[in-house]
Amino acid sequence: MDAAASATPTPISLSVRDLSVFYGPKRALGPVSMDIAEKHVTALIGPSGCGKSTFLRSLNRMNELILGCRVEGEVTLSGQPIYGPGVDAVAVRRRVGMVFQKSNPFPKSIFDNVAYGLRIGGLRDRSEVAGRVERALGHAALWDEVKERLNESALGLSGGQQQRLCIARALAVEPEVLLMDEPASALDPIATAHIEELIHELAHDYTVVIVTHNMQQAARVSDHTAFFYMGDLVEFDRTNVIFTRPAQPRTEDYITGRFG
Repeated sequence: MDAAASATPTPISLSVRDLSVFYGPKRALGPVSMDIAEKHVTALIGPSGCGKSTFLRSLNRMNELILGCRVEGEVTLSGQPIYGPGVDAVAVRRRVGMVFQKSNPFPKSIFDNVAYGLRIGGLRDRSEVAGRVERALGHAALWDEVKERLNESALGLSGGQQQRLCIARALAVEPEVLLMDEPASALDPIATAHIEELIHELAHDYTVVIVTHNMQQAARVSDHTAFFYMGDLVEFDRTNVIFTRPAQPRTEDYITGRFG
């Protein structure tokens, strides 16, 4: 176990042991072992193609949707394995939500976007659906902006609002963990600041794992940071340690801009 992870005084949400991901015969990632603290923000940094997003997708079995992808090793969520015989991938994805780099609202109303996952999951009670939609929009800091226009198309929202809508859609099914793959990379500075503020708020109730190319963003929003390079986890520690006194020369070289 990583020393930083073992020193974390909070419960562990996701525990990863000897995780490797293959695309056909090629190993793209691993083996990786790390513990992700509950109700904290963990940032994944590193140059393009280093394995950050591959690792993120392995935490809710999204890699299985890629032809020829194979995952080895163990990932447990609150002590329960997410891979293995008899483990339902759809159930895992309800517990571990995902927000992508590019906001992808459905061509439906704002309300129906957020309610989509609830209805797919079989929830039919209208008042309960409405309550869950309002709570999710509130958690995503969007309720006050859209409460008078829930029946309008989600495509009429600004880019930043669309991304927060996608966060609300993920939160509506009440996951334990929220994965975010470059959630602010397509947004302007003001919308980015809103997303970063939102991430801070979400960590009170959810475990958040974020991939970012923006090291300043990682330093601002995260409690722990993992540095990946060429498919390997080079270093994982508290964010202030990674950015001020990293243990590995490669980490320091990346942080200081010598490569990447």
